[in-house]
Amino acid sequence: MPLLSANLNVMEKACKKASKLLIRDFGEIEKLQVSKKGPGDFVTNSDKRTEKIIINELSLARPDYSFLAEESGSSGKNTEFRWIIDPIDGTTNFLHGVPYFAISIGLEKNKEIICGMIFNPITNEMFYAEKGKGAYLNNSRIRVSSRKNIDECVILTGGPILSYKNKEIFFKEYETVSKKVAATRKFGSSALDLAYLASGRCDGVWERNLNYWDIAAGVIIVKEAGGTVTDFKGGDKYIEDKNLLATNSKIDKDLIALLA
Repeated sequence: MPLLSANLNVMEKACKKASKLLIRDFGEIEKLQVSKKGPGDFVTNSDKRTEKIIINELSLARPDYSFLAEESGSSGKNTEFRWIIDPIDGTTNFLHGVPYFAISIGLEKNKEIICGMIFNPITNEMFYAEKGKGAYLNNSRIRVSSRKNIDECVILTGGPILSYKNKEIFFKEYETVSKKVAATRKFGSSALDLAYLASGRCDGVWERNLNYWDIAAGVIIVKEAGGTVTDFKGGDKYIEDKNLLATNSKIDKDLIALLA
């Protein structure tokens, strides 16, 4: 792995320590205690314990930084630096023994993400980026794909869970996009979807009803890999709207037109 900055080094240590718990629990998924945050929206003890480990590790290194985490919410009074944490992005996959989930950590400075890390502990793939310094997968620099013909592109999406409203909007979008692209795929982790886009494994991602912790790390990784991140209209309101479109910067206009 290339020499990490101080912040990325802190994030790596937190990811690696927390991942030991996830790897152990992933091998014993039938024994996990599971509850629901809403219809089709699961949370496990692994989510909560992993988040606690990450927060503890980050706090040791950066005791004054604030947090926004999926399970525990907001904490801290620092308005300049804030960690954005999703302890298991892809909990449903994790719960069902599907190895497509990740720890996602972003670091915000004055409300702008300056570095991000996404780690799949099962495949041992660590995607990370820092503003102005490029994006990486383990030891290697990564770039988005160069495909520019929409009918040659693979597009990832999230799709609705049981509790989502207006599912018909997504299904209409899915039908429209699927008719124009080479293939659409739904893997079940927004963070990893963005990491896959950044590494050229797909060409675009669109998803509705996202939370900030789902995408904070992925957004900077995509941008540093040469990709584009917008809302569905091509603007920068994807955090406020919770609707995100990310591409290899070659097909963004095509997808915006399809989602209009």
